[in-house]
Amino acid sequence: MINTTNEGSKLYLYSITSVAILGGLLFGYDTAVISGAEKGLEAFFLSASDFQYNKVMHGITSSSALIGCVLGGAISGIFASRLGRRNSLRLAAVLFFLSALGSYYPEFLFFEYGKPNMDLLIAFNLYRVLGGIGVGLASAVCPMYIAEIAPSNIRGTLVSCNQFAIIFGMLVVYFVNYLIMGDHQNPVILKDAAGVLSVSSESDMWTVYEGWRYMFGSEAFPAAFFGLLLFFVPKTPRYLVLIQQDEKAYSILEKINGKTKAQEILNDIKATAHEKTEKIFTYGVAVIVIGILLSVFQQAIGINAVLYYAPRIFENAGAEGGGMMQTVIMGIVNIIFTLVAIFTVDRFGRKPLLIIGSIGMAVGAFAVAMCDSMAIKGILPVLSVIVYAAFFMMSWGPICWVLISEIFPNTIRGKAVAIAVAFQWIFNYIVSSTFPALYDFSPMFAYSLYGIICVAAAIFVWRWVPETKGKTLEDMSKLWKKDK
Repeated sequence: MINTTNEGSKLYLYSITSVAILGGLLFGYDTAVISGAEKGLEAFFLSASDFQYNKVMHGITSSSALIGCVLGGAISGIFASRLGRRNSLRLAAVLFFLSALGSYYPEFLFFEYGKPNMDLLIAFNLYRVLGGIGVGLASAVCPMYIAEIAPSNIRGTLVSCNQFAIIFGMLVVYFVNYLIMGDHQNPVILKDAAGVLSVSSESDMWTVYEGWRYMFGSEAFPAAFFGLLLFFVPKTPRYLVLIQQDEKAYSILEKINGKTKAQEILNDIKATAHEKTEKIFTYGVAVIVIGILLSVFQQAIGINAVLYYAPRIFENAGAEGGGMMQTVIMGIVNIIFTLVAIFTVDRFGRKPLLIIGSIGMAVGAFAVAMCDSMAIKGILPVLSVIVYAAFFMMSWGPICWVLISEIFPNTIRGKAVAIAVAFQWIFNYIVSSTFPALYDFSPMFAYSLYGIICVAAAIFVWRWVPETKGKTLEDMSKLWKKDK
């Protein structure tokens, strides 16, 4: 029998954090599902008769969910404070579910099935934006929920598990897309001398008519499961203190930390939890700017240009089979390197991993640029892309979320996290929506740019980001008051 009186129950802690981590899985699933579906989707709208679909439109459509992510991230602080962390995740689950069904069947009620036009394109994008709002909420609230539940000595590991779930969600959807594709091939997109796109008459059209729909619709199943499980997890102790429910907060803390430690943590929370009345710049401008720049660099280094367009990139690099199998392999490598971060973040600290990851990503990005400039195809550019992604997964992927969830003082955390996450999604959208046109212009230029930004990210972390390893969330107030 588990002793919860003196030591707390690890089983209880891991059970409730596992449910929250499922939100990270859906985050990864929703944002990466486009990687397998985007080429069939492009070919589908290329057959529209009332407008000419082009690369700019495709970049916007492929990234439209990110507009919702910006909105979801921006409002996450309001929802986290007013609805609570748990109820905000419930809302995210509903949005995931509705978006999956709507993206599968965007013609619902208003349009003729299988007949692309501008109005249908708008409807599809709106469904993707709806899911993006869910992703934006989950991206901010899941690590916040975990950070507010977890003891300080394992908080970095548990919050990093959220990033593991994001990458695992991407791997799952890569594999699901691969299974859905089966023996079918992505359509061949042609471009004439005037730059007008068309679908080759020799293309396999199954993905154009059906495949992309099944890929988007598959998300409905994990979304429903996530929503169901959220009825079995508690509100976070810090949120319960904010709404004056100290007894419930103590009960949860006791189950997690044991009786003696629970009272100590509760006293610390009560001493610092004035989230509803504190102004955003109470602890100075620096903490907000550093939080924003962490988010900006995580996206500006260009990782989602790889994650969202992986099959297309691998195909252009000379990979066989349309790049789908190489995308699955990359997903497995990403999982392994995310585990590296999980098992080292509380041992080595946040800053060393971010600096090492930035340098490794720069090497990978410059190698891809070199391969393009020298017209090298095959294993070298494929490995360079995988190296680039792998170093992200052991650094900026999980560690950025760890820092954003813990770097802000209790009194401004909800609002500050919302601002940082909103900037993250804004730059995610900028990178992802511009990548198709940028890659079409020059892969060498695109990856050289990302490599330069990786170097700048390493310098930023070295000079300005504080180390938070081993500090409690309540210690953040002391850290920033001293530096103010």
